[in-house]
Amino acid sequence: MATEKTPHTTHVTHPAPHTREARPAKKVENSTDATQGEPLAVRAAARKVELEAALAKLPAHELRARTDIEMALAAITALLVGDPDHPSESTAAAINTWLESSKHLAETAKPAKSRA
Repeated sequence: MATEKTPHTTHVTHPAPHTREARPAKKVENSTDATQGEPLAVRAAARKVELEAALAKLPAHELRARTDIEMALAAITALLVGDPDHPSESTAAAINTWLESSKHLAETAKPAKSRA
């Protein structure tokens, strides 16, 4: 910063603001992120379909993952009764919480790259 003095005022000059380059778009891995901005009912329905497909592919011996997905599906099924396009405020809040809490269910870790 530089200071310039004139007879009546003191002016402080600031350097130009830092400009940022645009970040590359993130790769969307799940429907919760992909449907952001859509109505809650559409987002919840898309995530429900995604979890149902993941559950169908999951081997029977993966009990922990199966149970987690089954519990999430039961929860959203209960929330989407009535008029899902016009949920009450409390139901909308619960659907939003469900979307965030189920966001990473059924994701699998990508294998680490080997260092050769």
